[in-house]
Amino acid sequence: MSIREIITVPDPRLREVCQRVEQVDDEIRALLDDMLETMYDAPGIGLAAIQIGVAKRCLVMDISGRDEDDEEESRSPLYMVNPEIVWTSDEVAEFEEGCLSVPDYYESVERPERCTVRYLDYEGNARELECEGMLATCVQHEIDHLNGALFIDHISKLKRDRIIRKFTKELKLRQKGAA
Repeated sequence: MSIREIITVPDPRLREVCQRVEQVDDEIRALLDDMLETMYDAPGIGLAAIQIGVAKRCLVMDISGRDEDDEEESRSPLYMVNPEIVWTSDEVAEFEEGCLSVPDYYESVERPERCTVRYLDYEGNARELECEGMLATCVQHEIDHLNGALFIDHISKLKRDRIIRKFTKELKLRQKGAA
């Protein structure tokens, strides 16, 4: 397992629609392992493959709420390959969301309160999971990544444009400093 670099806005790869995985094999499991290690290191509660520059429909999550001091045994990782939301509730919930690809920015986002997701697990077995609360929000957030969307797409255009300008300016300053 290795920690990979997380790409951030305005990197255009974050807008790519990810490709389905044909088979969960050792290569995909190694990718999932790297993603999980990268997510824990960041630290975060979810990570889509595209966030490390891999355009495959894979994501990892762990909303167990562990602290940095918690033992690894308390972790509850969830691996999803080719996840697809097959149902959402009419009721909505609002959570403050953040994203490893939009660092240090948080905003309230309204999404369906509950959802059902179908996916392949770490071993390639078909699964279906009913989600609510934070898990439902995280699943929807990460699947958005696989479809080329970011959580900032769910906020006002004014706020979104301001965030993109900020990150674009920071990128230009970093590139200028590296030159």
